[in-house]
Amino acid sequence: MPKKKLKRSVSRRFKITKTGKVLFAHQYNSHHKASKSTRRQRRLNVPGRLQTGFAKKVKKLLGAL
Repeated sequence: MPKKKLKRSVSRRFKITKTGKVLFAHQYNSHHKASKSTRRQRRLNVPGRLQTGFAKKVKKLLGAL
């Protein structure tokens, strides 16, 4: 049986934690930092967590299910 290929684009954008949560990096975090408040930049640095419905799809694309 051939090895399961995973979607490379998805593997770059998402990370699965040991407990099975799917994390992602927030957008709007790399350019024009002077126009964003310090609080906003700090909150954008914290990884976000996907909701369950979409997380299932991402896990399937990553071969985790």
